[in-house]
Amino acid sequence: MQYHIIVYGCQMNISDAERVSAVLECIKYKKTSNMSEADLIVVVMCSVRQSAVDRVHSLAEKFQEIKKKNPKLKTILTGCILKKDKRIFVNNFDYILNIKDLKRGNKLFAVPGPLVPQDKGGYQQTEKSFLPSDYLNITPKYSSKFSACVPIMTGCNNFCAYCVVPYAREREVSRSAKEIISEIKNLIKKGYKEIWLLGQNVNSYKDPSTSSGQAINFPKLLNMVNNIPGEFWIRFTSSHPKDFTEEVINAMSACKKITPYLNLPIQAGDDQVLKSMNRHYTVKEYKAKIKKLREKIPDISLSTDIIVGFPGETRKQFNNTAKLFYEVKYDFAYINKYSKRAGTAAFKLKDDVSTDEKKRREKVLTNILKKTALEKNKKLIGKETTVLINENRDEEYFGKNEQYKTIKVKSKKNIIGQLVKVKINQVSPFTLTGKLYE
Repeated sequence: MQYHIIVYGCQMNISDAERVSAVLECIKYKKTSNMSEADLIVVVMCSVRQSAVDRVHSLAEKFQEIKKKNPKLKTILTGCILKKDKRIFVNNFDYILNIKDLKRGNKLFAVPGPLVPQDKGGYQQTEKSFLPSDYLNITPKYSSKFSACVPIMTGCNNFCAYCVVPYAREREVSRSAKEIISEIKNLIKKGYKEIWLLGQNVNSYKDPSTSSGQAINFPKLLNMVNNIPGEFWIRFTSSHPKDFTEEVINAMSACKKITPYLNLPIQAGDDQVLKSMNRHYTVKEYKAKIKKLREKIPDISLSTDIIVGFPGETRKQFNNTAKLFYEVKYDFAYINKYSKRAGTAAFKLKDDVSTDEKKRREKVLTNILKKTALEKNKKLIGKETTVLINENRDEEYFGKNEQYKTIKVKSKKNIIGQLVKVKINQVSPFTLTGKLYE
């Protein structure tokens, strides 16, 4: 039997897909890249944007065509799903599975006998044992042999006006530090070079297995991961500015394995818009945290998330965001044009910024970003940097350095998955080119 998996959305969804693959492969399914050859198709969906939901609709139509040739085909929808989306897709999929119920996988796929994790990875059927009660403790079928995503928590308590995550992922639930450290230690033993700690808001992590007086919070967890023996990088996402404390900054500065890179989403550079978004911080507070961060980690690379054209955002308020871009000088940014999403608080607001104006605002921020990013990158010409190579096209290899900048080098040898030294000799706003040190 063969399965095909389709993933939309963030790194958390990718991590979820790796756990789905683990369950399927331990019950004898084999992965195929050809959807038409599959006996089972699994879609790990994202409910955050309507466009992602629309893509799932178009997939469902394709599945009906495949089923005409293969009537035995089964389809499963899982991932980040709103209740209203479940109702919409109930007739398009054979099963709709809450990702937290992945532990029921052996029953869902009609395979007799429960499954238990093995010391060397994977699962074995037994008569008395069972899958972990928490799906996050299922050992994933990692999609990379050198970079791994390790969820430390799931869900969100923030209820930003434009976001459905608290409804789709439910409230925050943290994993125990013991389980996280165990997973990472096993990865380092296997030679992994990069560990991403994942959560909808990693800064609010609290180990549920410790008492309040001795609770392991996110900064303490960072120190614990940093103390694991081995040569590897630590990265994390996502961070909410309201919970990004000086203690986190100090941990980032003290832990040598944490790379000098941070995505800190501002979303808008105007206090009134931030209030409408229900973000619970001001621009002044945000900039103060950036200042402390750069004082402690001078070489840090910064990115952010922005929504342009949020309901009620005036040109003057948008200009405050443009001003912020000039001041902060981000290395890169994820700029999104606001679109209505049913199920959010903002859906009730009038979408009163025209499409053309949203495009204009996006272009303004992109042009500022290109200018400031290029200025910063020019200072790196002639400098040496360490790069984790993750992609190749013929003899051109691409990777990310410690500051998460995209680096391009040429090599006749296969260097995928290696940490290599590169001397930068050419730059653009978002890609640096260098020469490989042999």
